[in-house]
Amino acid sequence: MRTLNLGILAHVDAGKTSLTERLLQAAGVIEEVGSVDAGSTRTDSLDLERRRGITIKSAVVAFDLDGAAVNLIDTPGHPDFIAEVERVLALLDGAILVVSAVEGVQAQTRVLHRALRRLGVPTLVFVNKIDRTGARRESLLRDLASRLDRAVVPMDAVTGLGTPAAASAPRPRDAAFAEDAAEALADLDDALLAAYLDAPERLSPAAVEAALAAQVARAAAHPVHFGSAITGAGVEGLVASIRRYLPGTEGDASAPLSGTVFKVERGPAGERIAYGRLFAGAAAVRDRVRVGGREAKVTALSVFADGGEHQVRRVEAGRIARFWGLGEVRIGDAIGQGPARCTERFAPPTLETVVEPGSDRDRPALHTALTRLAEQDPLIGLRHDEERRELSLSLYGEVQKEVIGSTLAEEHGLDVTFRESTVICVERPLGTGASAEFIAKDPNPFLATVGLRVEPADLPGVDFRLGVELGSMPIAFFRAVEGAVQDTLRQGLHGWQVEGCAVTMTHSDYWARQSSAHGGFDKSMSSTAGDFANLVPLVLAAALRRAGTVVCEPLHRFRIELPAPALSRVLAALAKRRAVPEPPDLRGSRCTLEGTVPAAELHGLGRRLPGLTSGEGVLESAFERQEPVSGIVPSRARTGPDPLDRDAYLLALSRRVPDRS
Repeated sequence: MRTLNLGILAHVDAGKTSLTERLLQAAGVIEEVGSVDAGSTRTDSLDLERRRGITIKSAVVAFDLDGAAVNLIDTPGHPDFIAEVERVLALLDGAILVVSAVEGVQAQTRVLHRALRRLGVPTLVFVNKIDRTGARRESLLRDLASRLDRAVVPMDAVTGLGTPAAASAPRPRDAAFAEDAAEALADLDDALLAAYLDAPERLSPAAVEAALAAQVARAAAHPVHFGSAITGAGVEGLVASIRRYLPGTEGDASAPLSGTVFKVERGPAGERIAYGRLFAGAAAVRDRVRVGGREAKVTALSVFADGGEHQVRRVEAGRIARFWGLGEVRIGDAIGQGPARCTERFAPPTLETVVEPGSDRDRPALHTALTRLAEQDPLIGLRHDEERRELSLSLYGEVQKEVIGSTLAEEHGLDVTFRESTVICVERPLGTGASAEFIAKDPNPFLATVGLRVEPADLPGVDFRLGVELGSMPIAFFRAVEGAVQDTLRQGLHGWQVEGCAVTMTHSDYWARQSSAHGGFDKSMSSTAGDFANLVPLVLAAALRRAGTVVCEPLHRFRIELPAPALSRVLAALAKRRAVPEPPDLRGSRCTLEGTVPAAELHGLGRRLPGLTSGEGVLESAFERQEPVSGIVPSRARTGPDPLDRDAYLLALSRRVPDRS
């Protein structure tokens, strides 16, 4: 059966959840359209979502369209919940990017569009809220072309723009439409360009339509529809484009099983329920499948259909299903042979905060609750500092902090407070450093030889490489080394995660399993994976010291729209906050400023802007890159045994280090 996994994506408040309701009504799934304000929408099912009027968790609802099973995935629009969007992108066969006709292209709009383009997801654009005062068409089309993609093709004619009576109807597929489409596609289709330059009046609308369909399939061009999710204007035309340009996929149920887990939640009994998409193959109840490298038995399955959820015995390629029985399943785990696509990586969280329980006796319960939240959103990055008895979380913003606090109170009965958020930095190696410790040679107390070289690398995260023969020791020992390398580099010389780093294993040796005179296993003469795992932090810390690291802070790209008379005041405020503005764009009484600003200064800038601009300034921002810190280098308190202090590290491990005597 043909399946279309369709994502609805937008900047916050652009109206994507309302559009989801309209599409469900158009498909005959619901009779009345739910309201975000009233908390009656189908996809915002959490009480917290209904009260706040925002989407926090991605949700799936399904319907049939011309014989195709459409899984409609509503995603959060607020940038604090971008991790939810990240996990959905790799599942999509097509997307609808919703843009407000009033606010236009916003920071999150650009972030989402770039991700969809890189992943090659065919994307339609729906310009919502044409019935609102201030709605635009021609200038918004220019903004789409200049700030998103030149190849945007308006599919609708709009009447009554900016009034409650605004209406949208498909444009006639005439010569004017053919000319507009040909201009938009000229850079993408040489044959179409030649025909357009030779005799534009003879361009066939059918040929242009076919060329447009081909470029949409490549995610290189985007049909643009205008409408209103509240009134239903333009939705019929959008559905027609879904049929025309987003055909979906035919999965191969006979192929080896391949899928990915994109969401995990807990059931009433505390069991883990995994949401997964199958790219190939099939899975049935009672099947034993590999998930995240482990084997598990599927105990129940359900799929989304006809606006609801239905228990099934078998699920095939292309579908999204809920799986029970997958044990310790985690977000991102591969099902079977693994995902057929790479996931998009958005910027990591740039803030962190310490969560404090209302009562000290609630500390164990808080740790359990936060661990469960981390299962549902691994990017919150739970850190447990046993020495200081502190629990820290990584965050995208203050709204996320408020949502976590409400969730802990309502679902776990825990009253918590948060310390002021601080910025998360990273460390990168400055040069190359190497170190090695050898078996049975002081000061090495472990039955293992490990040599490591650290050097800069132009890549995210840490790349572990082998400079020794793979057969020089058991594979379990190599896995122990690699795991310990990744764990150790979560805290660099200044306590921050190390990234942009390659670590090469240069030396290895071990003592093979030996027996004593009485025939029993003699641990004092035999290496174990634990020897390697315990030695790696010491060797790596020494190599990292020799390489040196630089601490980098996150920079955000900002865009400020403001009254021209306030420009000098805003520029002065930006200078105090270490921002680097570009030349302003002055247009009459309005002005636009773009540039970069350290993430640590962003919140304060946002608070000051209304006062500097008489309440007329609008600030947008999005993470851009990490840059070396200027001035005082920040550090973060370490957790766990510190390999930079050899004696303290060995003392902390003493209870776990076997007696060799």
